[in-house]
Amino acid sequence: MTSLDLKLFRDLWRIKGQAVAIALVIATGVLLQIMMSGLVASLTETRRAYYERNNLADVFAPTVRAPDAVLDRMAAIPGVARLSGRVVGRALIDVPGEPVPIQSLAIGLPDTGPQVLNSVYLTRGRLPEERHRDEALLLSGFASAHGYGIGDRINVTMNGLRRSIRIVGLAQSPEFLFVAAPGEMVPDPARYGAIWMRHSALAAAYDMEGAFNEVLLSLSRHASREAVIAAVDEVLAPWGGTGAYGRRELVSDRFVSEEIDGLATMSRAVPPLFIAIAAFLLYIVVNRIVQAEREEIGLLKAFGYTNREVGTHYFKLVLLIAGAGALMGCLFGVLAGRAMIPIYTTFYNFPFLVFRPDPAAFAIGVLASIAAASAGSVFVLKRIFALTPFEAMRPPTPADYSKTVTFRGTVGRLLDQPTRIVFRGLARSPWRSLALSAGIAGGMALASGMTTIYGSFDRMMDLSFTVIDRSDATVFFHTPLGEKAAFELGRIPGVITVEPFREVAATLKHGRRTHRGSVSGMIDKPELTRAIDDKLSAIPLPTQGLVLGQALAEILDVEPGEVLSVEVREGRQPTLAVPVTRVARSLIGAPAYMRLPALNDVMSEPGRISGAHIRVDGARADAIYRRLKDMPTVAGVSVSENARESLQKLMDQGAGSARYIMGAVAFIITFGIVYNAARIAQNERSRDLASLRVMGFTKGETAFVLLGELTIIILVALPVGSLVGYALSFAIARGFSSELYQIPAYYDPFSHGFSAAFILVAAAISGLLVERDLNRMDLVTVLKSRD
Repeated sequence: MTSLDLKLFRDLWRIKGQAVAIALVIATGVLLQIMMSGLVASLTETRRAYYERNNLADVFAPTVRAPDAVLDRMAAIPGVARLSGRVVGRALIDVPGEPVPIQSLAIGLPDTGPQVLNSVYLTRGRLPEERHRDEALLLSGFASAHGYGIGDRINVTMNGLRRSIRIVGLAQSPEFLFVAAPGEMVPDPARYGAIWMRHSALAAAYDMEGAFNEVLLSLSRHASREAVIAAVDEVLAPWGGTGAYGRRELVSDRFVSEEIDGLATMSRAVPPLFIAIAAFLLYIVVNRIVQAEREEIGLLKAFGYTNREVGTHYFKLVLLIAGAGALMGCLFGVLAGRAMIPIYTTFYNFPFLVFRPDPAAFAIGVLASIAAASAGSVFVLKRIFALTPFEAMRPPTPADYSKTVTFRGTVGRLLDQPTRIVFRGLARSPWRSLALSAGIAGGMALASGMTTIYGSFDRMMDLSFTVIDRSDATVFFHTPLGEKAAFELGRIPGVITVEPFREVAATLKHGRRTHRGSVSGMIDKPELTRAIDDKLSAIPLPTQGLVLGQALAEILDVEPGEVLSVEVREGRQPTLAVPVTRVARSLIGAPAYMRLPALNDVMSEPGRISGAHIRVDGARADAIYRRLKDMPTVAGVSVSENARESLQKLMDQGAGSARYIMGAVAFIITFGIVYNAARIAQNERSRDLASLRVMGFTKGETAFVLLGELTIIILVALPVGSLVGYALSFAIARGFSSELYQIPAYYDPFSHGFSAAFILVAAAISGLLVERDLNRMDLVTVLKSRD
C-alpha cells in the first residue's frame, strides 16, 4: 500500500460521517433503480411467459348467441391462426355468512381434448369430467379468500336458476391477473370469482346448446389485428356481436400494463434525482478537502508526485464513496425487490413470480453513480492541476471583505458580537450559503411533496365515497329492465332512496384515440352518484351530450365543445356523434355521463335501467342484501363500504404502497443534506472557530456562530422548499395516478409543516453532533493548520 493510499484512508476516516451520509444517498438512488427496473423486468417476463404457456388469446369477440357453424367462417379469415368458441355467463355464488351475493363469471371448457386458447393453470385438483355436469374449477384466489377446498360444494345461481356444484380443482388463468367485479375498479379476490365447467354443462345452463357467445382468436405473426377485428365483427353482426377487441383492451392486461408502465417511468425519472443530489454533496465535500490541503498538495508535488498521481489520489476518494454507495444500493435493491414480490402476487394473480434483477440496471446504477460523482470532481481536479508547489505551499490570498455588510449605529449596538459574526459570515460567502440553502430546499421539496401525496390518497378516498358516490350499495341487473324494477327496490323495507341508472357498453373515439368502456345514464338530478366539478359542485347533466371524467378526457385528448364518436355495443348498436359538454372531476375510473332519458332515446329503448344506487337503513342492511340475493333478476350487488376497504388495501399494500418507499427515501435524502450542510460549515470554519475560542469566546458562543449560520440557511430554505414541494406534489400525483384512480394534488399545510418540523429536528440532531465535535476540538492542532 502506497503512502497516498494510506493518506486516502485517513481522509476517509476523518470525514466518515459525511462519507456515510453521501453513500447512503447514492445507495438510495441505486436501490430504487435496481428495485423498480427489476420489478419491471420480472413482471414483464413473467406475464409474457404466462401468456405464452397458457395461450392467451390475441382477440376476444363476445356476441349474444351464434351457432357453432359460424366458427368455420371465422377460421377462414386471413390472419387467424387458431380460434375457439366458448360459453360464458354471469353467475352468483352464495357464500355462507355473506349477505351480499358474490358476482362471478362461469366459463366453458371443451368437452374433450385440451383447451386451444386461454388454458387454465391448475394449482390443485383435476379438471372436471364431462359425464359429471356438477363438477367445476374455482378461481384459486377466491377459494383461498373464502376457505373453499377440493370436494366442497357451493350454491351458484346461473341464468336465474340455483344449482349446487362440486369443486374438483383450483385454477388460475392469464385472463384473470387482475380480478375485479363488473362495475368496480378495485381488485378483490374475495368479491369476485370465476368458475370453469364443461361446455355441455354450461350450454345447458345458459340455453346455448349448439352455440357460443364468445370467440377467442390467436393471430398469425404478420396478421393485422385491426383487419381481423373488423372481419370478425362483420361475421358476428347478425348474431348480436358486441364488438371484438384486442388483448390490450382486456381489463386484466390493461391494469397490469399500467402498473408496469408506471414502474418503468419511475425507474427512469426518480433515481437520477437522488444520484444528482449525492453528486452535488460529494463535490462540496471534495472541494472542501482540496482547499484545506493546499499545503499538502504543494508538498506532494514538491516531492515529485505528478499532477496525475495527486489527482488520482483525490479521484479515488470520490470513487470509494460513490462505489460503496452503489454497491450498497445494489444489495438493498435486490432485497427490496424481493420484499415487493408478495405484494404483486397478492394483487395480481400470477401463479409464479420471481424477482429477477435486470443486469443492465446494475450497470446503469453503478456507472451513473460514479459518472455523476466524477463529473463534479473534474472541476476540483482542475484546481489541483493548476496549483504549482510554490503557490500551493503559500496561504491563499485573503479575500477582500471591505465592501461586505457592516453593522454600525443602532443595528450595531443591538446585535452582539457573535450575531454580527454570523451575518458577516453569510455575507462573505454568499454562493456557499446559497448552495447549501438550495440543497436543503430540495430536500424540503421532496419531503413535503411526498407527505402531501399521503394526504392526497386519503382525500381521494373521502371525495370518492362521500362526495361523488354517496350510495350505500349498487344493484346490477342481468339485463336492462323497465323502470318498475326501481320501484320494486324502493318497496323493500329499509331501502331509503333508489336512484336508477343505465350502463351501456360503448367504444368512444376521438381522432385516432379510442377507449373501450361504457356510457352511464343518470337521472336529471342525481343525489347518490354525481358528476362534480373542481369546486366539488354537482354538474347539471345537459339534455343532450356527454360529461366526461377527467381521466377519460385525457385519454381521448378531448375538450368541451368537441364531438366524440360513440359506437354502442348493445341492442341496435348505433354509432352516435355526441358533443362533449363538460369535464367532471373523476377520482376512480374513467366515466362518461349522459342523461338517462337521452341515452334510452338513442338506444330506442325508453324507460330501461340496468341497475340502481341505493341508500339503506344500516340496521336492516343485512336483511336487504339477503333479499336481493334471492331476486333472480339481480346480477350482483356492490357495497360501497367493501369497495372502499378494497381500495384502501390496494393503496396501502398494492401499487400505492410505493408512496411509502418514496416518502422514506425523501426523508433520508433530506437528513443527509442537512447533516452534510452542518459538517461542511464546521470544516470550513474550524480555524475561525478555534481563533474565537482563543480570543475568549465561550463554547456556547462559538457554537452559536456556527449553528446560527446553519439556522439562517435553513430558515431561508424552508419557504423556498415549500413552494417547490407544492409544484412537485402535482408531478408526483400525476405519476401515481392511473385509469384505476386519480390522485388529487392540493396544498396541505400539515404536510408542509410536518416536513419543516422534520428538517428542524434533523438540523437539531446535526447541530448536537457538530457541537460535540466543537467541544472536543484541539485548538492548538487546528490553529497550526494553514487553512
